[in-house]
Amino acid sequence: MSLAALKRAARESVSGLPREFWWLWTSTLVNRLGAFVATFMAIYLTLDRGYSASYAGLVVALHGLGGVVSSIGGGVMTDRLGRRPTLLIAQSSTAFSVALLGFVHDPVAIAAVAFLVGMASNASRPAVQAMMADIVRPEDRVRAFSLNYWAINLGFAVSSAGAGFIAEVSYVAGFLVEAAMTLACAIVIFLKLPESRPAPTTKAEQEEASVGLRTVLRDGRFMGVVGLAFLVALIFQQGAVGLPIAMGEAGFTPADFGMVIAVNGVLVVVLQIPVTRFIERRDARRLLLASSLLAGYGFGLTAFAGSVGIFILTVCVWTLAEIVNAPTQTGLVVRLSPLHGRGRYQGMYTMSWSVAGLVAPLMSGFVIDHLGAEWLWGLCAVIGTVAGVGYWLLMGRVSEGDVDAVPAQDPSREAAEAVVEGVVKDDAVHDSPTPVSSAPATATGPVTGASATP
Repeated sequence: MSLAALKRAARESVSGLPREFWWLWTSTLVNRLGAFVATFMAIYLTLDRGYSASYAGLVVALHGLGGVVSSIGGGVMTDRLGRRPTLLIAQSSTAFSVALLGFVHDPVAIAAVAFLVGMASNASRPAVQAMMADIVRPEDRVRAFSLNYWAINLGFAVSSAGAGFIAEVSYVAGFLVEAAMTLACAIVIFLKLPESRPAPTTKAEQEEASVGLRTVLRDGRFMGVVGLAFLVALIFQQGAVGLPIAMGEAGFTPADFGMVIAVNGVLVVVLQIPVTRFIERRDARRLLLASSLLAGYGFGLTAFAGSVGIFILTVCVWTLAEIVNAPTQTGLVVRLSPLHGRGRYQGMYTMSWSVAGLVAPLMSGFVIDHLGAEWLWGLCAVIGTVAGVGYWLLMGRVSEGDVDAVPAQDPSREAAEAVVEGVVKDDAVHDSPTPVSSAPATATGPVTGASATP
């Protein structure tokens, strides 16, 4: 591909998205640049503190339990209080609890604070996804979610490599860096993001706005997606839980793990945009099947890894699965969510990842301690196969029904989106501490000046 074609592809990938999206994208990037706890919690507890793999798994599981609790709570807050207040509360609480984690030493205190960190950090996810769905047109959402996921991994790639070396000097410094970056993220939200929650304008929309959690639970098709997302998340969680423990027990250093896991972020940064352009109009059923199998067998190959190079090779396999799965899955969730119930639906979807964050460390700690890491990687292959078959069967049912709550080309859907965009613009003028008009003119590109990927 010529340089001109590459420039044109990059320009098309970032053009046409609203300015508010790029501020949200920037806050995501800043937050992930400070990521430390989720990546190094297990290795911090086993190598620095000397606890067993089972205890490390328990603490990380409590972190996940906090996420389970706050996923639903964050979803309800997103619909009731609004997207912006939920993000401010969640990010500020995360900064405080992460800083506190670096200074507690008692085993019970560590576990309790890890639970608080899990609660605070996961409460923002439904709000982020709901706000993104509010401000981005339906036809641009897969691309927007891919760019947001690109920002996550750009920050993750940078922070993982640097944090690995920070960990060898001082874990406390890592916790404080994450707290500072998260607080910076909260400041960006406060200054640059207006509220995007659409106000119900008709009686039907007011009834829809009263959607409760029971309504979500009765949505069998959506809950099927949530269950399969849990299985896939259970696999991907092993990159942060099972992999560092297994590498540590095999004699590898924190810097080795940091270098290996950084490959995941680097590959997403490099490949997310071109892969998304390739899959954007393709059959979601096949994409979800393929990504589930790649994830399962990518981790399964870790059983044969004996050097840093082989570990990196396995990361390449399951990273491709991640690149395909993330925007496809998120786009499907948004399409199945009603306009005025997005917070609760996103909260339930986020909970699938939080529950996986609870189960995965318990599973990996137990399996590694009692059976060995090879059994863990074999189990990942089995779970990936089950998830792939499940997606194939479920998406067969979805394709026969009405995938969108309102068809993408339905004029009422477009009208609803126009109302949302009008709310965003009106809030930006009247309610934002810093009017949107004062922000840099970056509607066609990231505000950070990056060329283009969460």
